[in-house]
Amino acid sequence: MTAMPTEGGNPQTAAPPAGSAKRALVGRLSWGLADQAASSMSNFVVGIYVARSLGLTAFGVFSLAWVTYGVVLNISRGLATDPLVVRFSGVSDTSWRAAVARSTGTALGVGAAIGAACLVAGPALGGRVGPAFACLGVMLPGLLLQDAWRFSFFAAGAGRKACLNDVVWGVALVPAMIVAARVGSVAAYLLAWGASATVAAGYGYLQSGIRPRVTEARGWLREQRDLGYRYLVENTCLSGASQLRAYGLGAIVGVGAVGAVRGAELLLGPFLAVLMGLSLVTVPEAARVLRQAPRQLGRFCLLLGGGQATGALLWGSALLLMPDRLGESVLGGVWHSSSELIVQITLSVAGAGLGTGAAAGLRALGAARRSLRCQLFASACYVGGGLGGAAVAGTAGSAWGVAAATVSGSAVWWLQLRSALREHHLNSLPEVRTS
Repeated sequence: MTAMPTEGGNPQTAAPPAGSAKRALVGRLSWGLADQAASSMSNFVVGIYVARSLGLTAFGVFSLAWVTYGVVLNISRGLATDPLVVRFSGVSDTSWRAAVARSTGTALGVGAAIGAACLVAGPALGGRVGPAFACLGVMLPGLLLQDAWRFSFFAAGAGRKACLNDVVWGVALVPAMIVAARVGSVAAYLLAWGASATVAAGYGYLQSGIRPRVTEARGWLREQRDLGYRYLVENTCLSGASQLRAYGLGAIVGVGAVGAVRGAELLLGPFLAVLMGLSLVTVPEAARVLRQAPRQLGRFCLLLGGGQATGALLWGSALLLMPDRLGESVLGGVWHSSSELIVQITLSVAGAGLGTGAAAGLRALGAARRSLRCQLFASACYVGGGLGGAAVAGTAGSAWGVAAATVSGSAVWWLQLRSALREHHLNSLPEVRTS
């Protein structure tokens, strides 16, 4: 009889030997980092290529579409793949395949629905932004399906397949970018980026042999609603705040300001790739610490967050020493505007990195209400700081506002983790008899 999956993930099994457990951890971490490196490298190359080819204003338009894609991606993950990873990791192949068919169908359905909305909104927006959103709408189904395959493979413990799928995307991106460069428009680059992702999405079908079932998306959403809608809110809080900040910054200062901020973020791209790769394993590892040595969870989270914050500060310090000639060779005309934001962006990433340590602890503890409370607070601070700073001091003011917001948000994450750890400790104490 096969054990049923639970919200916590895998069925209970006997603890593996210490050496085997360490090798398994190294394997999971290695494939997580390799996959994220392949994925982030593609995104990094696209951003650099477009920035150098189109200039600051056009790159700002591209960045608005990019930020919108990030929000839609988080919607898809919250509804489709996050519940899959939680409930169908390490289950039987039959259960996994049935769940993946419905999960990927849901991702495809989300892409089609929001893509149709973008197609309608594009002509209404007009100008330079309208065509960009219309092209994004066409490409969203393929982009979201590719991401769904990636998480499906990790749920099955097949990180190698996820990494290979991202490599295929990167290879397909090369000729697509060459064609887009000949056209030389934002729309062409968006179509090239999305078309290459669609190629990888098709390869994902060949890798798995599973056909996404869009018709079963409603059933999937109904069955996973206890997790899906909670993850939807959590996932979209910060990405939605980023989108609002980008739109507001473009309206207050100009589209070029959005390009300058995105360029500065690209400079930290390689470091962010490492952090995102680590994020694939931080919550599971925090959960293991909680089971095996619960009193060490706070220390584990502090080391995790502190290490990430320190790494961000070191990377930012190296960027400050980068010669202008080298910076211009990377970002072209965008470098001058972006280089003035390195300090603020570095502090933002360091603050966010410190907060992710506490976030991993809250997820491991199952403190969903506290986690959501932190996300809402951090998102509100992000929008308020970003737009308030823009109104007072332009692009630089917006960057300083966001830096202050992320540091404040990190403090709230840690305060909530401390309270959650105290509650967990009190609930774990045996009853003391007095008579």
